[in-house]
Amino acid sequence: MTSYCGAPPLPDDWLLRWNLDPLLLAALALGAAVATRSRHPRMALAAVGVLAVAFVSPLCALTVALFSARAAHHVLLVAIAAPMIALAFPARRPGHAGAAFLIATATLWVWHLPSLYDRALTDPMLYWLMQVSLLATAVWYWREVFAAPPVSAALAATLGMAQMGLLGALLTFARVPLYAAHAETTWPWGLDQLADQQLAGLVMWVPGSIPYAMAIALIARRVWARTATT
Repeated sequence: MTSYCGAPPLPDDWLLRWNLDPLLLAALALGAAVATRSRHPRMALAAVGVLAVAFVSPLCALTVALFSARAAHHVLLVAIAAPMIALAFPARRPGHAGAAFLIATATLWVWHLPSLYDRALTDPMLYWLMQVSLLATAVWYWREVFAAPPVSAALAATLGMAQMGLLGALLTFARVPLYAAHAETTWPWGLDQLADQQLAGLVMWVPGSIPYAMAIALIARRVWARTATT
């Protein structure tokens, strides 16, 4: 079976590789319709836009060739689209931030196991299970972060940043390529597989940590505002 996003693109054609899957476009249109009914429709529509970039734009095809593009794709899902959705559809009351963190983290790390990752890139059903589970657990995690009391929220956001950075560091400093799916796909891009993997780790380690740092800063600002008014 081939990847959902098609064959690995080459540098001279990847910008033409838009994914116009009718089912995907219908799902995004439905998401946009639901977004207009959210508490913050602009935020929700922005999240749909991020998902469109991830799955409709040529980034989808590029993720088949470069693991670093896949890392950016996962960051878009779990650290950008997910908190946007969580803000647009907030939890009504604090729940279980610890459980949400553990399950979201386990989901992210399990899908980066080489054997499972390689299978997901060649099996469309498994590919979508990966994408949906990453997004769903990340939305749950961010909803709990935004609904939790300040101390719990700050702790959950800090732990989220730490686990993202740790996964990125492990990929950056790995001495051998881990993913057979990219064994022959990086060379046309002027990268050997290990360099591409190291770049992927840096994407998760640095840019991937920024949304968590922003959440921590937002929580601290709210605590400061409450303190200043009392």
